[in-house]
Amino acid sequence: MNTILKNILSKSIGAYINLLRYLDPIKATHLAYQFFSEPRDGKLLEQNLPSLLLAAEREMMVLENQRFPVYTWQGNEKTILLVHGWESNSFRWEPLFPYLQKTGCTILALDAPAHGLADGKEFSVPTYAACIHEVVQKYKPQIMIGHSIGGSACLYFQNRYTSLSLEKMILLGAPADLSILLDNYAKLLGLNSKVIQLLDDYFLARFNTNSAAFVGQRLAETIAISGIISHDEEDTVVLFAESKKIEKGWKKASFIETKGYGHSMHDPNLYQKIQQFIVQSY
Repeated sequence: MNTILKNILSKSIGAYINLLRYLDPIKATHLAYQFFSEPRDGKLLEQNLPSLLLAAEREMMVLENQRFPVYTWQGNEKTILLVHGWESNSFRWEPLFPYLQKTGCTILALDAPAHGLADGKEFSVPTYAACIHEVVQKYKPQIMIGHSIGGSACLYFQNRYTSLSLEKMILLGAPADLSILLDNYAKLLGLNSKVIQLLDDYFLARFNTNSAAFVGQRLAETIAISGIISHDEEDTVVLFAESKKIEKGWKKASFIETKGYGHSMHDPNLYQKIQQFIVQSY
């Protein structure tokens, strides 16, 4: 019943935005972007943080007057940066954490804008990548691991900023193309093609990128470091084919396929392989 009600509400919102496009295109664009960019889940409460995050050193960094937390678990001079996905937060890495600790590396994790303990209500890949850039400039990690849209943000970050400290990157269940995200969003709300074009134009004006430019294979072609791309066959949130697109462009990455772990990808065998990949040649 809840699913039915959510679908009815989504379609009603979409119908309103479709109508509003004829009456007030600017307002329709802003409303469509608001629903696309505002996560409904993934926030944390300061007074109820899980023990993993309480055990870390925490720093609040600032980007454009918005704060976002960076958690640090001290280790050796090698540093791993963890980049979570949509409607999630830094706690999502708990199942991977024991494997990362075995590497001896220092571990960093950040909460994306509008997620975890970060300020704001709006999320976008370019803004997330800018937050990653702030962290990388300060801490200069050698390894970066991104899950879901966090993986897309990692890919966009390295294409846009090209960190010289970064040696390895691992993408887990990452969507490749902005056009796929927009299409899925349009289907969920029942938005017509003219509204989606308005939204695409808005992305271009605000972030200097749109669905034609944000193509995973093209972004991956510029990545010179080594890496792992992994995706679960049974992922129902991001299609398996998305990671295969990234693989086509990223020549120095190996592909690891999992099965039965869905979008979360909390697979012990995969995590062991990630651990081994991190410590190779160190």
